Formats: sequence, structure tokens, C-alpha cells
Amino acid sequence: MNPGTWLRAALAAVVLTAVLPASVVAAGPAQARTPRHWAGTWATAPSEHYEVSGMSEVTVRMPVHTSVGGSQVRVRLTNAYATEPVTIGHATVGRRDAGSAVAHPYDLRFGGKRAVTVPAGGQAVSDPLPLTVPALADLTVSLHLSGRVTHITDHWWAQQTVYWTDYGAGDHTGDAGGDAFTWTTTSWPFLSGVDVAAPRAASVVALGDSITDGSYSTADTNRRWPDLLSARLNACRPGAGVLNAGITGNRITAGTETNPSALDRLDRDVLSQPGARTLILFEGINDLGGASAEEIIAGMTRIAARAHRHHLRVVGATITPYKDFTWGGWSEESEDRRQQVNAFVRHSGGIFDDYADFDAAVRDPADPRRLGPAYDSGDHLHPNDAGMKAFADSVDLTALGLGRACS
Repeated sequence: MNPGTWLRAALAAVVLTAVLPASVVAAGPAQARTPRHWAGTWATAPSEHYEVSGMSEVTVRMPVHTSVGGSQVRVRLTNAYATEPVTIGHATVGRRDAGSAVAHPYDLRFGGKRAVTVPAGGQAVSDPLPLTVPALADLTVSLHLSGRVTHITDHWWAQQTVYWTDYGAGDHTGDAGGDAFTWTTTSWPFLSGVDVAAPRAASVVALGDSITDGSYSTADTNRRWPDLLSARLNACRPGAGVLNAGITGNRITAGTETNPSALDRLDRDVLSQPGARTLILFEGINDLGGASAEEIIAGMTRIAARAHRHHLRVVGATITPYKDFTWGGWSEESEDRRQQVNAFVRHSGGIFDDYADFDAAVRDPADPRRLGPAYDSGDHLHPNDAGMKAFADSVDLTALGLGRACS
């Protein structure tokens, strides 16, 4: 090594040491020799698009609950349904303190730059940040929406309080305290995923509708069944995450522009997830009113085949009962279709690698067409927290194919 090369290397090492915060640790030689893989630790599916007026220089702060830990982190942003680009002037990530406060916000970069413009219909992924991220912890992602914002792509009904500054308040992504965040919503704008790097990291993706989305579970407590499954899985197989790809109202056989069918969003929400190893397919209840059992089964079969082509293991889940659903739609005919689909899920002849019997986990023994009273949120379709736990507890963890026997 010539003197000039040595000097440049030494200066680079000094600069790196100076800019890394105390709790952000660069990988040492032993760590560098350990292969690390990217895997999703948290995800959501964009499901809504709306126009806004008068929004500029605003900061949004979004808590997310991790499922797998790692030594590096990156975030994924989406502008999937917008007709105009959006500029993120500054973004940070850090461990959540309480409410809208963050223990220490760390700067994110995009291609080495502080700001990134996400094109209409596009996405952006931040540069890796060397930050230790624990499993089953709360992170907060903050985005400064600089300039004029005309359209927002988000995930509606997140069952999570999200914090905003007033319009014109400017960049508060670096604030540790939360005083600048004066109003709240319950949707995640522009954020689609958080990934971590860790040895042998892998993820399970739950593709579903409002039940998977966590509707009617207790807000701000992470009691959606994928969250509870993640806690079970981490107890016996650290390094495996569970990603929630549920969208309220989602169907297998039909969709809309911002709520595409499970078939149409499979690539975006499942197959492209980093580290995805297993798909749990829990859909079909919204199809029963307008599609035949044969059409639902055909859609499930196509989803499983495409996932298998991408080397994912596929676990089917039975459709849960919903007799007397508050908003209607149940009939003897739809019940017959549900039973036909569930018989297929339980005996798919190899279409699914395994199945989770969510129907059996929450049905009323006195009337199996109904949700059990102990699991009913009150509308006779969506489970409460106990129902969410029943789902998570009913999954045979060995069926997920993650390489370790779990009870």
C-alpha cells in the first residue's frame, strides 16, 4: 500500500468513527465474515389513495412493530397509486420511546442523499443503516414531506396511531420529543416496509383481508394475529419474521384500483418481500357472496402455484364462520360455499404444503356456522383479541417450514 492510499484509508476510518452514533455499531471483522441476509421485519400493503390540498412542509411519524431483529435496517417507501411524484425531504428511524417520542432518531439516506423523490406509481428503498434492531420492538419511522403534497398513498385502518405536525411546521424528523406532533390519524402514509439484515433471516407473509389486517383488534397493542404469531415464532425460532399483507375488504377473485385482488397484488405484497420463505393464505370470506366455490378454489390454486414457482412454502387457512354478520351477506348458500372451500383447504391434494384450521379455532361448538362468543368482536365476523390469539396459537409452527421444530 503506498502512503497516499494508507492515508486515505486512515482518514476514512476516522470519519466513519466520528459520524456513527454511540449506539450504532459498525460490523467488526468477525461480523463481516458472517453472511447476512435481508428480510422483512415489518410490512403493510398500500390500500388507499386520496388527494390533499394545502399540505406542505409537514412531518409524519409512524410507529411500527418489528418481528425479526438484525444489525442493519432499511425502509421501503411507496407512491403506488399517486398520479404525482412525492418528495421526502428527510427521513429518520429510531427506537420508539412513548407516544410520538423517539429515543434517538437516526438519519436515513437514499443513494447517499438526504432527500428522495418517489415517482408516481413507484417506490424507493433507503440505504442500509448500521443499527441494532431487536425483534418484537417498536421502531418509529419519520418522514418530512417537503414542498407541496397533492396525493397520499397509504394503508388505511392501521389500528395504529400515527402522528403529524401542522402544515408548514417543517422538518421535525430529527426531534427526539413529540411536542411538534399535534394531530393524529390511523393510517400509514407512504411506508410499505422495514427490512433488517441478519444471519439466516427469513419471513412468513400473511396474505389476507380485514381479519388479517387486524380490524377490531385493540388499537396500538399489536394484537393482530400475525403479530401474535410472530411472538410465538420468535420464542422458538429467532431470526424469523411475520409480515402482514392484509387489506380490509380484499378478495381473491376480484378487486379495485387501490384494493387489487390477492392474485393481482401477489407479486407486490408477497413474492417481492425480502427473505420471504412461507406464505399463509387466509382469504375468501369476502368472495363468498359473489363468487362460486369453484372460482375461489381456482384462485387459491393459482396463488399457491405462483408462490411455489418462487420457492415459497404455502399454508392455506380455512375461512372462518360469519353467520348473523351485522352488515349482512350470510346465507345458507354462502355457508355451503364456505364449507366447500374449507374442505379443499384441508384436503388440497398437494396444492397447499399444509393448512391452518382457523375455522376450527374460533367457531361456536353450539353452531359451527357462527363465530364463538368468546372470540366475537361484536359484529359476528371480525374476531376480538382472543380470536386473534386463537388463530396464532392454532398454527403448527413446523408447518411453516423454517427448519426447526417448534411447539
